[in-house]
Amino acid sequence: MGRQRGSVTLLICDDHRMLTDALEMVVRRQPGLDLVAPPVGSPEEAVALCERLHPDAILMDVHFKGGMDGIEGTRRVKEVSPTTKVVIMTAHEDELLMVEAVEAGASGFLGKTKAVEDVLAAAKAAAKGKVLIDPRTLTRLLHEGAREREAKAGAAVKVAHLTPREKEILQLPADSFRNDDIAAKLHISPQTVQRHVRNILYKFDVHSKLEAVAFAVKNGAVAI
Repeated sequence: MGRQRGSVTLLICDDHRMLTDALEMVVRRQPGLDLVAPPVGSPEEAVALCERLHPDAILMDVHFKGGMDGIEGTRRVKEVSPTTKVVIMTAHEDELLMVEAVEAGASGFLGKTKAVEDVLAAAKAAAKGKVLIDPRTLTRLLHEGAREREAKAGAAVKVAHLTPREKEILQLPADSFRNDDIAAKLHISPQTVQRHVRNILYKFDVHSKLEAVAFAVKNGAVAI
């Protein structure tokens, strides 16, 4: 595709054909924007093109059918073409998703409800170095993301301290097995069960077996 002098080069990556057709049509009429290739429907294709063509900006969807998602696609694009600015597009506002996008290297985060012209204006702005997220919001979200990772790391340490027998006890239904029932099922004494449960509650810093099971499930220690 012939490039106009001084224009911003753009790649569109989205598997919703109606949207990409609309974006492509407007790009062709918009001065200062040039597509480096026809829109692609997967992050894998986008990464390959960015490695070869190094567009100024890419509009990247988040959710794709199978394979890589848009967050991982963003990360890979920034690895093969660090100068390419990635603007993430999504149909749903999700603060956690915004954090993941920024941490992957995205310069912006836009809802698909925006008018096509607004989306392309955002792509232009990102290509010129503008960050399309309010700095105060971004700072808050990054702090929240850091706290969540810290909490997950702490939970992983707690889970790692479980013994095989403690995991076995947690795997049993918390709301229907009394200690006597657990003891009979595992062929151990009720006093031993009580000791194991007490140790689990201490390790997880919780107050009931039901709460302990919920914590274990949430953090991948047991499956239900």
